[in-house]
Amino acid sequence: MLGAELATRNLPTDSIVLALPRGGVPVGFEVARALRAPLDVVVVRKLGVPRQPELAMGAIASSGIRFLDEKLIRQEGISQAAVEAIATREMQEAERREQLYRGGRPALDLRNRTVILVDDGLATGSTMLAAVKCMMSLEPVSLIVAAPVGSQQACAHIRKWADECVCLAMPNPFVAVGEWYEDFGQTSDAEVRDLLAQAAC
Repeated sequence: MLGAELATRNLPTDSIVLALPRGGVPVGFEVARALRAPLDVVVVRKLGVPRQPELAMGAIASSGIRFLDEKLIRQEGISQAAVEAIATREMQEAERREQLYRGGRPALDLRNRTVILVDDGLATGSTMLAAVKCMMSLEPVSLIVAAPVGSQQACAHIRKWADECVCLAMPNPFVAVGEWYEDFGQTSDAEVRDLLAQAAC
């Protein structure tokens, strides 16, 4: 459905789809197929609150660019040392995954091209925001964020940074991304590699 929606927008023929692993890759694969565009990944890791890892206090991209929710960090009383320790750990994992997923293939050149950043959903938006900031430094001509579902708050925040945010459903109240999928099982590293290899053919 997301691919079909984006296909109606007459995007440039040299557009690139970048998916956020792991859950964003199956969605990105279908979007890339609908647009007949190349598919690559941008590896971004959530920085979880120490006592509540599912709650994002920010995110970090494999390039080292990070986004921090300073207000939440203050509210939770998280020390700078704790933030740095978590960021270091997640940075190492981001670098590991990028090497694993690409299998030696170089990253695509994004300069002066339309980039479509895809994830399976936008809950807080912090991971996607880190990806947007990372991509901006690579000088694309246009940056579009696309997801099947997201919270109104996350989409509004992302629209301040990206050129466009395409989100098919923005329920209010927003409960969880997984509620919008028949199968929300975890995507494996092997599945990510397989989909990227298929897209490269």
